[in-house]
Amino acid sequence: MQSQKNDFRHVNYSWDDAVADELTELESLVYRSNILGADQRITNTGGGNTSAKLMEIDPLTGENVEVLWVKGSGGDLRTAKAENFSSLYQGKLEALDETYQKQPETGYKSAGEDAMIGMYKHCNFCLNPRASSIDTPLHSMIADKHVDHLHPNAVIAVASCKDQESLTETIWGGKMAYVPWMRPGWEAAKVCEQAYADKPDSVGILLGQHGHTNWNSESKSCYETSLWVIETAARYIEQHDKGEMTFGGPKVSSLADAERTELLAKFLPVARGLLSNKVKFIATVQTDENALRFVNSVDAPRLAKLGTSCPDHFLRTKIQPLYVDFDPQQDDFDTLVTKLKAGIEQYRIDYTEYYKNCKRDDSPAMRDPSPTVILIPGVGIIGWGKNKSESRVTTEFYNCAIEVMRGAEAISEYTALPQQEAFDIEYWALEEAKLQRMPKEAPLARDVVVVIGAGDGIGKETAFRVAKEGAHVVCADLRFEAAQKTADELTAIYGQGIGVAGTGISGCGPAIAQDVDITNRESVAKMFEQITLAYGGIDKVIVTAGVFLAPGQAGMSNDQMFDISFSVNVKGGYIVGTEANQIWKAQGLTGAMVLTTSVNAAVSKKGSLAYDTSKAAANHLVRELAVELSPLVNVNGLAPATVVKGSTMFPRDRVIASLSKYNVEFSESDSDDELRDKLAGFYAQRTLTKKPITPADQAEAAYLLVSGQLSKTTGQIISVDGGLHEAFLR
Repeated sequence: MQSQKNDFRHVNYSWDDAVADELTELESLVYRSNILGADQRITNTGGGNTSAKLMEIDPLTGENVEVLWVKGSGGDLRTAKAENFSSLYQGKLEALDETYQKQPETGYKSAGEDAMIGMYKHCNFCLNPRASSIDTPLHSMIADKHVDHLHPNAVIAVASCKDQESLTETIWGGKMAYVPWMRPGWEAAKVCEQAYADKPDSVGILLGQHGHTNWNSESKSCYETSLWVIETAARYIEQHDKGEMTFGGPKVSSLADAERTELLAKFLPVARGLLSNKVKFIATVQTDENALRFVNSVDAPRLAKLGTSCPDHFLRTKIQPLYVDFDPQQDDFDTLVTKLKAGIEQYRIDYTEYYKNCKRDDSPAMRDPSPTVILIPGVGIIGWGKNKSESRVTTEFYNCAIEVMRGAEAISEYTALPQQEAFDIEYWALEEAKLQRMPKEAPLARDVVVVIGAGDGIGKETAFRVAKEGAHVVCADLRFEAAQKTADELTAIYGQGIGVAGTGISGCGPAIAQDVDITNRESVAKMFEQITLAYGGIDKVIVTAGVFLAPGQAGMSNDQMFDISFSVNVKGGYIVGTEANQIWKAQGLTGAMVLTTSVNAAVSKKGSLAYDTSKAAANHLVRELAVELSPLVNVNGLAPATVVKGSTMFPRDRVIASLSKYNVEFSESDSDDELRDKLAGFYAQRTLTKKPITPADQAEAAYLLVSGQLSKTTGQIISVDGGLHEAFLR
């Protein structure tokens, strides 16, 4: 298909000859894959695959051989690199057909269908370790050099219509072949091979309920053909769009933004607690116009019940979402919660029945029967997953499902996969094997950990420590820029959370930044509201923020120093604890809180009266909160000795004053770090271990207190001071 950039309105034309002409054939395949995957209207995250049959030199014989390069299992087109592609001898793949034909038949699939996946390893070129996709034979059996297999919303919409075959002929003018739904694999590839042979003038195949495959002899032309197939379908849908009567028109009115935010902040922790009866979930909220148009509509209950169509969708979204029959103009919050509870209970019953009715002798055990997508009229869509990335993709996939239903209902009538077919995909042995190959979840992988004071020092080190254990980290600080810097550093290490453009799906990943003044309840409440909207709730809260005011240092009276010290070091922890407790109680899930106090709380000395007494009060606050927040939440204290490194409590002038006070030699030309090291070394000699106390030492203790390893410990103060015998318990 010869196309120009301005021919497309519903997809992005991104091919750049100046870039592509400088690439090798394999690099061109990667380039094509990346620009296809970059447009969510072309294919969903992790979905689809691309291939090219290239001539390579056999390392054993030195001869030229044809090699199929195809995106491997578990890869994503948008981010794929050359190493994400499998490479297989095309001749050996073709020879495997004889092996397949010898397999015995069963009632629903060739017994050897799944076993064929293991045979692909024998075809690997150059010992390429990348696992082959289930769609490998499809790419092999299409004779053209370049093949794209994609899952565009517009095409799946056609493929999900009750009259999908006749629409294929109408929409693409006879240029697309048609194959009804078949589970991906060798058998489906054979049917596509026959369709390719029977319609030699076709440029692609519509795959019922699934997507499409197209081909060409040139990489650029294959890319343009992919875009033409999608654009043609999208324009046909656009011509038949029902406008205000999409999905039968509106039934419920949306809440105003402020009202919706207030409701979600209260609702999400409740929903998280109800869903997390086996394991905890992380939420992603979608509240854009398209989502609200669907959930508010007359047809939403009917279409939601039918479930999704494309296999890629319901592997994330389950067979169907949970639709909550709620009208915010008539029902109050308590009614919403009551309906949610009843809905989740019934969903679990229905899902269990679905499993019992569809399971086969060799089916894997039933997974968690809780819904992963919740639809609430007037409010939006909430997706759930084991982490933020999974919940975001789940929400993205249901957004795709909505677009599929919209298109199908515009041009015909939407149909979903039969339940048995859906089950055979959801509980496919190959999918189960993928799950089993997944690395073990990190200890805090499903936890939201709020670190207050994360801009530097102990707080920053603690944020890094819990992130290392898989936590979703909220980096909070009075100084937003410092909090953002920590969050950015964590994101650079653990990955970028990306929102889906134009969907209203929130885009936060393993770390976000929040500014907060812990002496101000309104500020703390706002912080927790934002955290709840981002992740659905909280699990652990670690407060490292504090203030040290020495006489003469701040130019204020003793009374003022007392007011500020107690406001930050005591009242701040109290405000954070009581605000967090509202979320913990709503969730009904166990949590943990750590307040940073000081060994100074137990040691009377001269020069830090306000600080030391405030920390003594903070020690008792730990005990009081442990009582108040029990039995759900463990509250403990972390009591450091003097931590100089990285602490804002030790600016250069204070370090110099302390060095002078203790007659420790230094030079005015010493750097800040050199001065701090000298002071830390002096303090170390006063301890039993003779080692400087670092932020990392405190972070390790903070992690231990929230890790669950000390789940029976609460109301305790853990000293991390190198062994100050003056601070021993008396």
